[in-house]
Amino acid sequence: MNATPSVPATVAGLLVAAQRLGVARLDAQWLLAHHLHRPRSWLLAHDDHALPEADAAALLGQLHQRAAGVPLAYLTGERGFYGLRLQVTPAVLDPRPDTETLVDWALERLRADALIAPRVLDLGTGSGAIALAVQHACPQAEVHASDLSPAALAVAQANAARLGLPVQFHLGAWWQALPATARWHLVLSNPPYVAAGDPHLPALRHEPAMALVPPGGDGLAALREIVRGAPAHLHPGGWLLLEHGHDQGEAVTALLQTAGFADIGHRRDLGGRQRCTGGRWPGG
Repeated sequence: MNATPSVPATVAGLLVAAQRLGVARLDAQWLLAHHLHRPRSWLLAHDDHALPEADAAALLGQLHQRAAGVPLAYLTGERGFYGLRLQVTPAVLDPRPDTETLVDWALERLRADALIAPRVLDLGTGSGAIALAVQHACPQAEVHASDLSPAALAVAQANAARLGLPVQFHLGAWWQALPATARWHLVLSNPPYVAAGDPHLPALRHEPAMALVPPGGDGLAALREIVRGAPAHLHPGGWLLLEHGHDQGEAVTALLQTAGFADIGHRRDLGGRQRCTGGRWPGG
């Protein structure tokens, strides 16, 4: 579709162009609504609304990007997660709804333990989604978050500042980002767990590889390192909860058992797949 001054593009015309490109109608509507600063309901009632040539060209360019697999969140610059609106850039993973499963479990543990001021750590925070969701839902918690990527940490810090949430951030790889003497009541992580050569990786090519595939390409490498270091950083009775691949539950269970964790359990994602595994460090 060519947008020209004599024949301005319309909302309906852009939606037709999206369909021809193979872009889901809902994605196209979100892009138009975001660009026009209108709710989706407005689009439905104003599909004959004419757009200036520059706006039509910009939107058509974004539709081509979406058709090429660029996440919608990167095109709009934001993503909803656990009731929060987060800034999202290509420096961080696009937060998945399935990761809310990990937040649900974390909040369940915090309610059950009923500590006055629990210390919570999110390792590999990315956009800050997990840490910020926990801090928002549990304001009495002292929440910390770390990431190896300075660019990712900048995104998380900006999200925290905009939302007014007092999460404390640390730059570095896994446990090395924290003081050696630091102890936590609850540690969470959604680390890279995709193996090199995984057939799903081409569809994720627009997202940061370091947040998807551990160094060396072993899908369990980051999970193994986190579990290995956890006992020295957990209070007695503290919990370690991990997100992982749908087929890694047994392997993560074995890692936790070998490390000495008790009360090992699992949580399933929105599709019913085993997505999180965690356990309690004995004592307390």
